[in-house]
Amino acid sequence: METNELPDHLARPHIRRFIPIGIKPKDAERPVVLLQDPLRLSDRTINISPEALALLQRFQGEKTLEEIAESVGAKSDQLIPLVKALDEIGLLWGPTSSAMEQDLCARIDGEGRLPKGAAFSLGTDAAECRKQLAGWLEETEDPEVGDGVVGIVAPHLDYGRGWPVYAAAYRAAAALPRPDRIVVLGTNHFGIGDGVVMTRWGFESPLGAVEPDREIQAKLAEALGERALADQLDHVGEHSIQLHLPWIQHLFPEVPVVAALVPDPLTGLIEDDGKRVGTEEFLAALGSALEEAGGRTFFIASSDLSHAGPQFGEPRAVDEERRGQVEKHDREMLRRFIDATPSEFLETVEWNRNPTRWCSVGNMAATKRLANPGSVELLDYRQAVDEQGVALVSCAALALLK
Repeated sequence: METNELPDHLARPHIRRFIPIGIKPKDAERPVVLLQDPLRLSDRTINISPEALALLQRFQGEKTLEEIAESVGAKSDQLIPLVKALDEIGLLWGPTSSAMEQDLCARIDGEGRLPKGAAFSLGTDAAECRKQLAGWLEETEDPEVGDGVVGIVAPHLDYGRGWPVYAAAYRAAAALPRPDRIVVLGTNHFGIGDGVVMTRWGFESPLGAVEPDREIQAKLAEALGERALADQLDHVGEHSIQLHLPWIQHLFPEVPVVAALVPDPLTGLIEDDGKRVGTEEFLAALGSALEEAGGRTFFIASSDLSHAGPQFGEPRAVDEERRGQVEKHDREMLRRFIDATPSEFLETVEWNRNPTRWCSVGNMAATKRLANPGSVELLDYRQAVDEQGVALVSCAALALLK
């Protein structure tokens, strides 16, 4: 097939967001890159060479396949199999991915809940998962903050590395009376939406179904319309909320959840065309809805902190010196979060340009603003670093107190 015979979305390809994962297949001479679709539009995947990964960055919907091929010294017909393969699994913007999105939405609507996600990394047997959570909480020292906890900041790091920090945060809430609802705010790592992203769907976890708070949903729909749901498929592959579900169910079974992914408020909407909901508008609407509904609301900010090392674009491996630098910066920023107002905290992040890539300043500031605590206490701080120093991720547990 000639390039002039291709449909426009293939002739001028625009790559959708994907997660590159380096793998070394058996019997292969060299590594390849697996392209993972965070929305899981297709069960199929595609492997490409590391060189082709750089080529994909040129697929931005602006240049033709001929222009792209010429820029890399290739023939355009050599790229046709690649763009067709990408399109077949929904990784190009166009009619194919749009139809796949509609099909996925219809399937989720039929179930009423999002597909199984990151929470199932804890296991699949409910009794064993409860036993594990109870064990982690038992191993964790009681912070003795009493029943004045109105919210927590806890990580979304994987359980293997992050469980002590999850447990430190949730131990602070273990003695609380049952709240009427839980607001959990996450981070949109790989999704499409650049505004606040909510969902009308419930969630699945190994401890069972997690239902949304229909009353709050209705109030937000009245205030915001469908705009906050425009990119709700982002929740399919997003782990920051899903990793908290078993902890929530273990301590507060059958409590409905208000879940939203909050962007970095220092980065505005790509196009302020009224089709998405900004952070300020969302917080105003949610604050009003919670006040009108009354009762007790418990707040959770799902927040990792620094991301350092070559995996995150830094030139050298993480060593003890770099770990010390990151911890010094983290503790300075945590102190600012604890002592300052949410807006002052964000001003500090903007001023220092977030040099260690804190990924959750948006939901941290939003949670503190909604919970309006009288004080904040740091319960735990840790860094997770691999043996080769390729990546460092830090996280903290904090209690928001009356």
